[in-house]
Amino acid sequence: MSNNRYPEEFKIEAVRQITDKGYSVADVSRRLDVSVHSLYAWVKKYGPEAEKHAAQTEEQAELKRLRKELQRVTEERDNIKKSRGVLREAVRLRYAFIKHHKDCWPIRKLCRLLDVHPSGYYAWLKEPCSRRQKRDVRQTGLIKQFWLESGGVYGYRKIHSDLREYGERIGINRVHRLMKLSQLKAQVGYRKPRHRSGVSHVVTPNRLNRVFNTEQPNQAWVTDVTYIKTHEGWLYLAVIVDLFSRRVIGWSMQQRMTKELVLDALLMAIWRRKPKKKVVVHSDQGSQYTSHDWSSFLKSNNLEGSMSRRGNCHDNAVAESFFQLLKRERIKRKIYSNRAEARRDVFDYIEMFYNSKRRHSSNDQLSPVEYEKRFEKTATECLVN
Repeated sequence: MSNNRYPEEFKIEAVRQITDKGYSVADVSRRLDVSVHSLYAWVKKYGPEAEKHAAQTEEQAELKRLRKELQRVTEERDNIKKSRGVLREAVRLRYAFIKHHKDCWPIRKLCRLLDVHPSGYYAWLKEPCSRRQKRDVRQTGLIKQFWLESGGVYGYRKIHSDLREYGERIGINRVHRLMKLSQLKAQVGYRKPRHRSGVSHVVTPNRLNRVFNTEQPNQAWVTDVTYIKTHEGWLYLAVIVDLFSRRVIGWSMQQRMTKELVLDALLMAIWRRKPKKKVVVHSDQGSQYTSHDWSSFLKSNNLEGSMSRRGNCHDNAVAESFFQLLKRERIKRKIYSNRAEARRDVFDYIEMFYNSKRRHSSNDQLSPVEYEKRFEKTATECLVN
């Protein structure tokens, strides 16, 4: 039974039976029905050497306290070594550190060391992800989806436009941060040495004169030719681009760079657009564009020629810019085994992505097709009103 049922006077008299009258501890224990352990404890506390035992008890208690304090300081020192960088991190990272080391040190000590409250830690255990983190995860998924749909070429500005159109409320800086954390980057191009001067064509002047923005469709088109490498040989591509929306309205791909290549591209543009007024068609001074057949075709279809200065690509910057995008975002990222494979991929880029989906900075971050649709809708509304 507990010793608390014995009053202090009883304990003192029991000790006297042992110290003064000479009874053995076992005898007193049997007569008083008290355990031997309790009697020995009473002798230490109330016997002749009580003060000595009390002093030893205090020393033991102090020694125990010092050992406990030393253990605490040692643990905190070791914790600080491991958590040196964690102290500067966000609270959720400190919670994660505590969870990882909870088997080594008490949770409350870790909380005190890392300056967090235990209740906050236990609340975090029930729901480790905050609302902001959950939103980051969801929006990062959307960013990756739109980035993959772009073929891995969009930067944060165009991704931001996709998200806003999707209905997501998100700032452009947040998109930049999430893309940086996910290591998603825009496809960066390359630069070549460019000539900045040249001689004008003697027959066809530079009517465009670097005016690359028009007020409506079918005012000015630009055209150029590029080449695509395949294991089967070169594939040549000619395009016609409308300066109003930067839409590729005509194209042709052949294994030889002849006048038929550029004429087929121009024929597609005329078939698609059916212009009612005269259109300026700007090109460089390549042999395909200086041929008699090209000039005759322009005249017979109410088109007016325009040519860059020789060796000056800046006079035809829009067509050069399109080819740079095509090669940067698609061609240079693939290896074509034959011309048919390259033809399919280029068609997919022009018609399925560039014209219909790819956002363009000159179109208020709209695709060429969408930009023209909005222009037609606005023009129709103005006529009705």
